Amino acid sequence: MSILRITLRTATIAVTAVALTGCISVFPKTKPSGLYRFGHAPVESSRPASEKGFGVYKTPTVFTRAAMSDRLLSVTNGEAAYIADARWVSPAIVLFDEAVARSFESETSSARLVTRGEALKAAMALRLEVRSFETDYVNGPKAPPEVLVEIRAVMTRSNDRALLGDKVFVARVKAADNRLSAIVPAYDHAVGQALSEIVDWVDEAGAKLPAA
Repeated sequence: MSILRITLRTATIAVTAVALTGCISVFPKTKPSGLYRFGHAPVESSRPASEKGFGVYKTPTVFTRAAMSDRLLSVTNGEAAYIADARWVSPAIVLFDEAVARSFESETSSARLVTRGEALKAAMALRLEVRSFETDYVNGPKAPPEVLVEIRAVMTRSNDRALLGDKVFVARVKAADNRLSAIVPAYDHAVGQALSEIVDWVDEAGAKLPAA
């Protein structure tokens, strides 16, 4: 009897070990995706420091659907794909809006973004439409790519909704290498360049408005 008990116990342990081995194989170890962000490059402007002189209400951003999530979109010879093992820390549209807010908080901007509750106090409304936000492999899949950021900006006067400006801003920044460590800074610079031009454009329009 004792021999039988030992044999059954050994068989039970063996079955349990096999079962556990099967469970482990269901969850294989995978390389985690790297998390990145953009929109923290310093805003460059030739304008001197200025006090906030007028309010701007920014309507909800329109973002190209293919690139608005946390995945990095790439385009090679017209074929779109997402870069493997890479994610933004938040959806691209969220990081973009945060970058817009930081750009208008710059000391060189005389415009101040207002909240929805302050919309009636704004001198103008600003609509941003991000048409392109991608990594372009213009010279093939092995060459350093270019980061393309294309934004259409539309300004209207708040009191009568008259059009103050409608312009497309395009920034292309070539990555130093075909590596994520070089591609992500290119996004940072491209976003910073485009937003710097937009802030200057809004400031110039605001300077022409009659004093409140």
